[in-house]
Amino acid sequence: MSVIVRDDGFHPDDWQGEVLDLAPDACLSTLEGRIGGQKLVRIDFPSFADGRGFTIARRVRSIGYLGRLRARGHVLADQYAMARRVGFDEVEISDELAARQPEDQWLARADWKSNDYRARLRG
Repeated sequence: MSVIVRDDGFHPDDWQGEVLDLAPDACLSTLEGRIGGQKLVRIDFPSFADGRGFTIARRVRSIGYLGRLRARGHVLADQYAMARRVGFDEVEISDELAARQPEDQWLARADWKSNDYRARLRG
């Protein structure tokens, strides 16, 4: 099983339709032709230290994708704000990760719009 993390906390996976899965090494030049008409695009994070999925998410949004964008795998609560800033709508984590990093740790980072270095500089 898995847990879906959104700004308001943990949720069960409610998706019933088709999913386009993208690997962290997906070719950025061919994304536009692959995501047309997709309602959910899911980008894999095989390791919390592998940030390529963030780049792919930014690219997917920059070419006009407006559907649901999900990070899946080894994303940590500390990375949630970054995931939201680059365009992810939600994060899919394992039950084991949810037990190690409970909902309150994710909710502490849910105010991702105001908790960035630029907001702190504006003071």
